[in-house]
Amino acid sequence: MRSKKDYLVLSGKGMMMGAADAVPGVSGGTIAFITGIYEELIDSIKQFNPEAVRILFSEGLLSCWRYVNGNFLLALVSGILLSLLTISRVVLYLLDEYPILLWSFFFGLILASTWSVIRHIRGWNMNLMATFAMGVLLAYIITEQAPGSVEPSSLIVFLAGMIAICAMILPGISGSFILLLMGMYAPILGAIKGLEWAILLVFMAGCAVGLLSFSRVLSWAFHHHRMLTLALLGGFMLGSLNKVWPWKYTLSYTINSKGEEVPVLQQNLLPGSFEALTGLNDWFWPALMLMLVGAALGILLDRQKT
Repeated sequence: MRSKKDYLVLSGKGMMMGAADAVPGVSGGTIAFITGIYEELIDSIKQFNPEAVRILFSEGLLSCWRYVNGNFLLALVSGILLSLLTISRVVLYLLDEYPILLWSFFFGLILASTWSVIRHIRGWNMNLMATFAMGVLLAYIITEQAPGSVEPSSLIVFLAGMIAICAMILPGISGSFILLLMGMYAPILGAIKGLEWAILLVFMAGCAVGLLSFSRVLSWAFHHHRMLTLALLGGFMLGSLNKVWPWKYTLSYTINSKGEEVPVLQQNLLPGSFEALTGLNDWFWPALMLMLVGAALGILLDRQKT
């Protein structure tokens, strides 16, 4: 039985997930995993099934609420929504003004998260190592893709919600980055900022369909092939570091519908090469410090959940 304090902590974890999901390349699923709520989240979402409907009509709303772990989900989702409406604005400001420092923090956090996943794997063998390598390769390939551009029709917005939510609940795979690849990141973020409910409701409907279906796959994988699943997720996290590397040089841009320049193709550089090529401060020592802070936070969260 959770106390009010426990639910406040859950809301805080939800806010961390929302802030992470606002950054293309960082997954809210990673935060859920290192804070120890990932499997409960997946299993709770999976409970939205025909049995929940039967309980609702036969035993009442309260029994149905308990069946789907409603208090847990309400605390978490309220934190995520609050973050998207508040903290995410700060995160996006930092992404525009101090990208190296923000990426450095998340780089350290995700690196520690990778260790958090790997350390739970028991009995390493060829199958587990191959699965881990496949996760690394798949995430790396995804992060190397160039962003696309499409017209945000209702169907596209719905499909974007379905696909992005699957990525958002996968540690290491960023839902925001998937939206960026689909050319839907700016339209959806703009809809959130401007509270454009017509777009948001279609997007949320797509999220609901994707979430309810994909959560069953993840829950089954965790309960029947736990070590293989952890190996794959650990690989996703490690491979995603390619996207989160702080020092990037933009090779080409595109112009979005608002006339703003959006990076299309970027190259990772060493700090010294970045400063020499761009003439900008590489912020090496502050960046290194924030990497260590991010890694320390990841380790601290991992220790707390165990």
